[in-house]
Amino acid sequence: MNGLERLETRYGLETLARRARQAVLISFVLLIALLLLSGWQLRSHNGVEWLPVLVRALPLVLFLPSILTRRPRGHAWLAFVSLLYIAQGAMLTTLPGQAWLGWLEVLAAVALFFASALYARWRSRLLRQ
Repeated sequence: MNGLERLETRYGLETLARRARQAVLISFVLLIALLLLSGWQLRSHNGVEWLPVLVRALPLVLFLPSILTRRPRGHAWLAFVSLLYIAQGAMLTTLPGQAWLGWLEVLAAVALFFASALYARWRSRLLRQ
């Protein structure tokens, strides 16, 4: 029995799915806020328009219907898309004065990845019961 199966027997699928959903919502909102903050900083320092900021946030916004309707497949895809934000945050860490923002983005995206993947697993198991 692996670690996830032990968690499932100890806490139950409903509890784990609820906690994973809360983690998805928190990390999703945090990642959107960090994207807007970094876009606002780029705009104020470099005169960049809002379009690049919106393009960076668009993939996340497209997953709002899946998050709101609690679809496991949408959460699984959200986990894969969050990998792009891990790479983007890692690239931000190399910019002078932006390392802290990059690390925060990496942490939020990693949290979103794990929470989305676990929610997809536990919610799909709940729906099969």
